[in-house]
Order: sequence, then structure tokens, then C-alpha cells
Amino acid sequence: MEHALPDPGGFPVAVRAGSPAASAALGERAAGLLRGGETLLLWGPLGAGKTTFAQGLCRGLGIGDEVTSPTFALANRLEGRLVVHHLDCYRLGPDDDLHDVGLDAILDEVESGAAVLLAEWPDPLLPWLRDRIELLATPGADPESRVWRLRGVPELPGPWAALAAGGDG
Repeated sequence: MEHALPDPGGFPVAVRAGSPAASAALGERAAGLLRGGETLLLWGPLGAGKTTFAQGLCRGLGIGDEVTSPTFALANRLEGRLVVHHLDCYRLGPDDDLHDVGLDAILDEVESGAAVLLAEWPDPLLPWLRDRIELLATPGADPESRVWRLRGVPELPGPWAALAAGGDG
């Protein structure tokens, strides 16, 4: 299944993570910004660290469950300080019905402020979403490093832009 990645030039904020642990730590710092009602979209090629970021974010929200990519389940519900609906749309195509995944109920819960939506390979979700924070992971200078780029639609909230100050180099 083909998943086009967005142009990195469309992401105005960038932060370097020199290791998988640094990508997880970025996710953990991002968790501190969440209040409920946010939609986070994670973009990046296979192996870019999307699930590693998600693990850090969930750890930052006090979620003790093992966090794995829901590639085959499509959606996992995780509970901590906030409910996180972790979706992985890698296996979804343009003809798949997102109602079958329960997206209506997930979006209702997120829009009420009671949960957060965290989606990997989010392209099939775009027609359903308005406000969102998008993160794009791209390879860095060495094999373990990543550059995380951030943007918001319609705009990136200021505290999210400040995440770049917490990079490791």
C-alpha cells in the first residue's frame, strides 16, 4: 500500500533526536502539553520512530500498558491521565470504511476533550479532521538519529513550537 509522506518543507519547526530514547523523550515532553481534545498525526517512513514517539507520549501520560503499533488491530484505546486512541492506518486503503474502525465514536470522544487521537500513517483520516498537530520523522545525520518536524493545521500552538528547544542537538 502506498503512503505518500508530506513535504518536510511544509513543517516550520524542527527538533533533532539523536537516538530512539531521545525520540521517546520528545513524546514524553509532548504529553505534558496535552489537555484533551488534541489530534496528533505521526508521519514518517517505516522505522522512523513513530511508535517510539507514541511510547514516550503514553509514558508521559502515565499509561502503564505496553504500547505497540496497532497495525493489525487498527486502533488501541489506552488509559492514563488522558485516554489515548492510538490508530495505525498503514493497512487502510482509500476504499476502506473508517466507520468500521469506530472513528465516529473516537472523534466524538476527542472533540469532547475526554481523549486524544494519536495516528500513525494518518493519510486516510485527513478528510475527517480539522484542527491537528502533525509530526514528521525523517532520518537524521546518523542511523539512530531523527529530525522531527512539526506543524499545526490551521496553526501550531506556541507551546508545541517550543518543543524544538528541548532537542538533543
